[in-house]
Amino acid sequence: MLTFSTGRSHRDCDGSTRRDFLKAGTLGMGGLSLANLLAARSQAAEAGRAVKDTSVVWLWLGGGPTHVETFDPKMSAPSEYRSTTGEASTNVSGVSIGGSFTKMAAVADKMAFVRSFAHTNSGHAGGTHFVMTGYDNKTIDNGGLPTRPSMGSIISKVRGANCDRTGMPTFVRLAGIGADGPAFLGPAFAPFDPSGQARSNMNLETKVNRFDDRRELLGSLDRFRREADTHGLMNGLDAFEQQAFQMLLGKSSEAFDPAKEDAATSNKYGKDTLAQRLLVARRLVEAGCGFVTINYGGWDMHGQIERSMSRLAPALDHAVATFVEDVAARGLSENVLLVITGEFGRTPRINRNAGRDHWAPLSTLALAGGSLKMGQVVGES
Repeated sequence: MLTFSTGRSHRDCDGSTRRDFLKAGTLGMGGLSLANLLAARSQAAEAGRAVKDTSVVWLWLGGGPTHVETFDPKMSAPSEYRSTTGEASTNVSGVSIGGSFTKMAAVADKMAFVRSFAHTNSGHAGGTHFVMTGYDNKTIDNGGLPTRPSMGSIISKVRGANCDRTGMPTFVRLAGIGADGPAFLGPAFAPFDPSGQARSNMNLETKVNRFDDRRELLGSLDRFRREADTHGLMNGLDAFEQQAFQMLLGKSSEAFDPAKEDAATSNKYGKDTLAQRLLVARRLVEAGCGFVTINYGGWDMHGQIERSMSRLAPALDHAVATFVEDVAARGLSENVLLVITGEFGRTPRINRNAGRDHWAPLSTLALAGGSLKMGQVVGES
């Protein structure tokens, strides 16, 4: 059985942890098992069809990543403002990024670094809501609920909750992010979460002919239920049952299992959790998934930022560089957009604890692929 565990637990300065986010996702943001997917998504039958075979992989650096030590090192600034980890010259003339990211520097011609991304909410939950939905929410840092749907849920609404070609869910959550749910769009457009029981529900533990027999029986029972249904609750369910059957009988469910990858590619990614999630994300978009979210937390660096970077940056550097090269080698760069961001950036000036505090006026953002112009810096700070 494949399980996407939360890995290390990272506590932000407001007391929240990544496990808190996942729990909130289950209770308040509509995390769905495969069985729930069958029952809840009938309303998505009227959703629009996909117009382009494009996908987004949304890599979230939970806690608020420093823009200086990541992609805007400012080495000509006074010492209290410049990157504590130095800089790495990239393969794009005149462009450098944080010194911890030497592998990303070698694929910078396939990336773009945005140095003018900003908003106005410096709270963890509020900033997350702002970036994930495009709307501010002044109540969420005090326990309020998300008021707007996330971009993944909007894409699910526009394209349909499942890929017509494969039955693959349009929106998949590999590791939870606050405000990554559907809000008023409803649970039909919530992300599919392939962890725990949901993943085991995707395993076909019977022979195909017996599965077909059970499918026939289910059809008979459903016809009987619909005859007795006077409220229309079963309307539209058949189409999504069909897509779920396609996932189980076809190859789509295998996309969630990195063990199915060829050995050479798997070895390039390695066994680190983040790299494995990005490998799965690539497999999902190949199978028709439109939006994948991944959370790599621990970036709330109020103190000892250099030490924290040495702990988190190597895995990020390797995983992103491998993913970018892999996507390019497969000819997917035009159709797959990688977004690397977080809820806000960090203060330009180092504080007395050798860290940086919350800073919404400038946030971290890097892109790769998606038919956009790569090998450039956008904006300046």
